[in-house]
Amino acid sequence: MANLKSLAKDTAIYGLSSIIGRFLNYLLVPLYTYVINASSGGYGVVTNLYAYTALLLVILTYGMETTFFRFSNKEGEDPDKVYSTILTSVLTTSVLFVALVIGFIRPISSAMGYPDHPDYIWTMALTVAIDAFQCIPYAYLRYKKRPLKFAALKLGFIFLNISLNLLYFVFLPKLGVNPFGIYDNGIQVGWVFYINLFCTAFMTLFFFGELKGFKSGFDWSLMKRMLSYSWPILVLGIAGILNQTASQIIFPYVYKGEDGAAQLGIYGACIKIAMIMAMITQAFRYAYEPFVFGSSSERDSKETYAKAMKYFILFTLLAFLCVIGFMDILKYIIGEDYRVGLKVVPIVMAAEILMGVYFNLSFWYKLTDQTLWGALFSGIGCLVLFAINIIFIPKIGYMACAWAGVGGYGTATLLSYFVGQKKYPIDYPLKDIFLYCLAAAALYACMVLANDHLGTWAALGVNVVLILAFCALIAWRDFPLSSLPVIGKYFRRKA
Repeated sequence: MANLKSLAKDTAIYGLSSIIGRFLNYLLVPLYTYVINASSGGYGVVTNLYAYTALLLVILTYGMETTFFRFSNKEGEDPDKVYSTILTSVLTTSVLFVALVIGFIRPISSAMGYPDHPDYIWTMALTVAIDAFQCIPYAYLRYKKRPLKFAALKLGFIFLNISLNLLYFVFLPKLGVNPFGIYDNGIQVGWVFYINLFCTAFMTLFFFGELKGFKSGFDWSLMKRMLSYSWPILVLGIAGILNQTASQIIFPYVYKGEDGAAQLGIYGACIKIAMIMAMITQAFRYAYEPFVFGSSSERDSKETYAKAMKYFILFTLLAFLCVIGFMDILKYIIGEDYRVGLKVVPIVMAAEILMGVYFNLSFWYKLTDQTLWGALFSGIGCLVLFAINIIFIPKIGYMACAWAGVGGYGTATLLSYFVGQKKYPIDYPLKDIFLYCLAAAALYACMVLANDHLGTWAALGVNVVLILAFCALIAWRDFPLSSLPVIGKYFRRKA
């Protein structure tokens, strides 16, 4: 229980920074979707290129975050040497990547569908290279259990990014100021990428202490051992991120209509509302990964992992119901032109929950150094996702993108669970999990009926009652009042 409390505390700190950060980032969604008309396809460009960025970030870190946690906690390994070697390796590969992109910028930009804007491509490449390098100092902060600095840096980047976006897209145009002629051709979507590059590069200055890690030097023999561990994680990571981004990458090539960029922009805007689930899974991942590797030698570790899975599902279901219940308010995050795509939100959130479950299940092969299994599961899930996208995007448009995520993660989750129970059995509380899922599904159905047939305020009232009912179920089964601090003693006396 002490371990779970420590995990909860770190998750809360990471989660607070993630939730506040994502919430502040949401300010950019209404900004872009109110300034950039849906029919122009400008937000579709942003959605498409950021999908490439997410994929490239996984490739350029090539599993070294997880590898760092594994080898830093491995008996006989020097954590400082592990950190220094990984830091040097990721810096080198990032520099090589940027050099290759700039050297072949014309053919690359043409192949990606942006022959008139190679500046978008090299800006994206430089940004993701710096981002990949920063992932290692961020991992070092997690290893050293310094969530406050981690959170401060993440939030600092977001505040700077939002401020500069507001300056370019709102304040300077309203003031009629045109420094350096940047508005001669009107507001340009490319400034989304230029601002991101500046902010990413600027934050590197705050890793001065962590970058001293270079002093321990580079160990090639250690690097070879780590690469043999990490390459399946790279495959796993590529397949995993493709499950999140492949739809946005594939869509322009598969969609038959001439409004492809506009439709992709609608999908990209609406899934931002569903990203509350991504916040929770990301916060959990930041805390859970070092926690698992650090506690793997403890006698009751499997019982702890089982409880962590249950509580993860429990709270993500609660978050799901909250988003659906307050959809009539949350929809104003995006411009009116984009709201036609709101029907994808519950589907994308379901996919995010499955992704989190899959992440929980993934530790059996990481702890047993059998990461090849993870690559296999994610690869199969990715093939399912590709198939759904290619077959159904021409028929049902961006709805296929949403369902493809469910199909891909659902496949990978089932494979990991059944194989994992044979290789590294964990007694997950399946009955409890099923009960909560069934209750959430029933309440979701009631919310949909309320949203469709009642007025806005009446529906909100009904939905709040339904959310409280789910909270009451949680309290009754897993968090009885007698266990609460301060007031719990009064209920224990009555008992």
